[in-house]
Parts: sequence; C-alpha cells; structure tokens
Amino acid sequence: MKLGLPDGITACLFDLDGVLTSTAVLHRRAWRRTFDDYLLPRGLPPFAESDYTRYVDGRPRYDGVRAFLASRGITLPEGTPDDPPDVDTVHGIGNRKNELIDAIIRQEGVTPYPGSVRYLEAAAGDFAIGVVTSSANATRVLAAAGLDKYVRALVDGVVISRDGLKGKPAPDSFLAGARMLGVPPARAAVFEDALAGVRAGRSGEFGHVVGVNRADQAEALRANGADVVVDDLAELL
Repeated sequence: MKLGLPDGITACLFDLDGVLTSTAVLHRRAWRRTFDDYLLPRGLPPFAESDYTRYVDGRPRYDGVRAFLASRGITLPEGTPDDPPDVDTVHGIGNRKNELIDAIIRQEGVTPYPGSVRYLEAAAGDFAIGVVTSSANATRVLAAAGLDKYVRALVDGVVISRDGLKGKPAPDSFLAGARMLGVPPARAAVFEDALAGVRAGRSGEFGHVVGVNRADQAEALRANGADVVVDDLAELL
C-alpha cells in the first residue's frame, strides 16, 4: 500500500471543489444566494444546508437546479444554455449561479487545502493524476491555486456538456477521466467529498473510493460507497 492506496492502483482522480480547494464553501454561498433570490420574494422557505448536500453538491450546475426545484415542487421552463442570468428558467438560474461564483472567486481568490497539496506532491511521481469536476471554471481555479502542473487529465463541466456525459452520481465523468489517463477503472482511485461523487465512484467500479469529510458526513460517505473516509488527504500520507 502506497499513499494509503491499495496495491495495483496507478491513477488518482480527484474532485476539485472541497477535495483539492476550499472553493466548495464559495459554491455553497453562491447557490444559497442564487436560490434565495428566487425563493424569498415569492414567500418560499430559504435554501438550506441540507438542500446543498442532497440536491446540488457534486452535480452539474443545471442538474442541481432541476433537482432542487423539483424538491420544492417548482417547475420552470428549461430555457437554453445562453439564457441571461435574470431569466427564470433552469438555464437562467444556473447561469446566474455561475456568474455569481465567478465574481466571488475573482474577489476572494482560491485557496488549496495544504494537505491536498502535500498529497499531490507525493503522488505526482508514482500516479497519473486527473481532476473530475462538474465545475465549468476548473481550469481557472486550478491555475489560481497553482495545482494545474500536477494534472494530466481534466474532465470539467465544459467537457461534460460538450461530450454529452451524464453528471454525478452517474460514473460517466470519472470513466472519461480514466480513459484520458489510459487506465481501467479498477486501477484508479476516486477522491470525493460529495455524496453524489462517492456514488459515482462506486457505481463505476473504481478500484478505491476515498471520501473526504469536509461537511461532517463521514457515515453518509461510507453509506454511499466510500472505502475509506478521511478529514484531510494528508492523513493518507
């Protein structure tokens, strides 16, 4: 066993927000503000932390909008991907959130988790490294965090949309990352903080699934398929 991974693992596929960088906190804030801007003027209950974990975390942006609205019994027109952010369609609300997270990242910057940086440094010599994220701004986030030099393959929201991949909890995006690295799923480890992402790693039959417990949900990560749960990647060193 090397770096906490079983023998035979040759590649690591990392989620981005919440695993490598602390941007998951920023995404959570952006989602709350986006949905509350829609809900509160209509006298509807505000977006809750449990809503983020259950319906949004780890999913592609428009899938998150659909899932959350359905949970509240709200049906909106789909619209189109180029809908402006002030239009009340699935795509308009998703674009509103993306515009907001871009502004937050510009204002506050991106901070990688120190333990994750240490893990990437240790893994870079022996493992092929890929990032699999539903975020559409992953390239900019990786560069801002100084992590792009470690990444040999990137499957992000742009690739998911371009290639028509199903988002997490479907395993498609992780399977695409493994193909980019030229390894079968059984020889790749998945690192995820979202329940949807852990389910994707398990259903894709990856060789090892690491749950990263950033939201006090260790048992839920295990229940959804994590082989091991850590609070920080440095624990695996």
